[in-house]
Amino acid sequence: MSDFNDSMTDVSSDSFWEVGNYKRAVKRVEDGNRLCNDLMNCIHERARIEKAYAQQLTEWAKRWRQLVEKGPQYGTVERAWCALMTEAEKVSDLHLEVKTALMAEDFEKVKNWQKDAYHKQMIGGFKETKEAEDGFRKAQKPWAKKLKEMDGFKKAYHNACKEEKTATSRENSSKLENNNPEAQRKLQEKVEKCQQEVHKSKERYEKSLEELDKMTPQYMENMEQVFDQWQQFEDKRLSFVKDLLLSVKQHLDLSNNHKYKTIYHTLEDTIQGASVQDDLKWFSSNHGPGMSMNWPQFEEWSMDINRTLSRRETKRKPADGITLTGISQTSEQVSKTSSSLTVPSSTEPQCLNPFDDDEDDYEEPAVHQPKSSPVNAKKEEVIAKTVSTVEKTPDVSDEETGNPFGGSSTNGNPFEDEDEPSSPEVSVLVRALYEYEGQEQDELSFKAGEEFTKIGLEDEQGWCKGRLMDGTVGLYPANYVQEI
Repeated sequence: MSDFNDSMTDVSSDSFWEVGNYKRAVKRVEDGNRLCNDLMNCIHERARIEKAYAQQLTEWAKRWRQLVEKGPQYGTVERAWCALMTEAEKVSDLHLEVKTALMAEDFEKVKNWQKDAYHKQMIGGFKETKEAEDGFRKAQKPWAKKLKEMDGFKKAYHNACKEEKTATSRENSSKLENNNPEAQRKLQEKVEKCQQEVHKSKERYEKSLEELDKMTPQYMENMEQVFDQWQQFEDKRLSFVKDLLLSVKQHLDLSNNHKYKTIYHTLEDTIQGASVQDDLKWFSSNHGPGMSMNWPQFEEWSMDINRTLSRRETKRKPADGITLTGISQTSEQVSKTSSSLTVPSSTEPQCLNPFDDDEDDYEEPAVHQPKSSPVNAKKEEVIAKTVSTVEKTPDVSDEETGNPFGGSSTNGNPFEDEDEPSSPEVSVLVRALYEYEGQEQDELSFKAGEEFTKIGLEDEQGWCKGRLMDGTVGLYPANYVQEI
């Protein structure tokens, strides 16, 4: 057995039929198992790429959708722009499907096929490798044994020929030197003996070679049978890999996916559906000449006229006092005031109509008032009391009568912020009923439907203090929101 193993390592050529050269076919079985691992790693890496690409598409779409929606773009063109982000989100979903298909289907196919095709042994290696090794060894063993025997006879024949040539050379030299007859006779016998040995070894060598030739067809048949067996095994592996790669191709090829085609049909339809003229018309109607306007009209004077002034207009012209005009003249002292009474004020700015210079219409002190809402009834009541006090006691000073507009009176101006009691701290979630654009820096701006926190109770002028979700704190009209 050891002689056979030694002969296996003595490879004289690269032919498959040489002893031991079947090991390359055996190694192919082990390579097949390793290639299964490589294929699984290949699929796994591609799945990770698909997942990373899907995540990048999603993040890109989210970020740019926010930028576009908050940016100055508007109308159908904005919708067409946002369609790009919708496309990215849908394509991201498809690539996640590709990742799932690669891992759940293709990867698992290779893993299960490898498990069924290659069986590990307790002592190491694979059962299939040992079977291939044993099959080739058994098919080659008789012929390899005969080959070794023939090589022995060949070697003996060649050695005999060498000795015969050496003996012949010595005999010829002895004849030339005229040595004694006895020495020449011995050399001649040596030559004859070598010649006989050459003849015998040649016959044995030729006979062994003839027997080896007779065994060669059977040897070739046995080897081919074993080789065909493992060719079929490799055929299964190659066919499986080919089918698997086709499956991977189908999962990767989104061009044949109806969902993929639908995404870009929808994208094209959305972009083509954008109407530049409609967008221009919308902008003109909402921010241009198409907007409606309350053009100035003639109005009869009345005590009931409620003029709404914004906080911005109220604070436009600061003064040291508040001027009341248009007060009815009911006494002689009041008439001397030329239908006007000016009372010093500590902090409240002068309330003048920014559109009227010296007209004798009634101007109210400015108050916090929501857009397009009537003046608070409480304010009218206070003003009426003021007029009544002036009419009854025209010669009495502000300090004596408790003028509500006097800065030092104990009955301080109810419209001055510094005399107002601070609002108790509250925390109530509210939702905007209408859109409001702050007119001053201390006012909040919000859209209809926006939610924020009410942190102060409503004051006498109808304003509340609130905090937006981004932390901005300011005033807002109370009747523009409702509690949630």
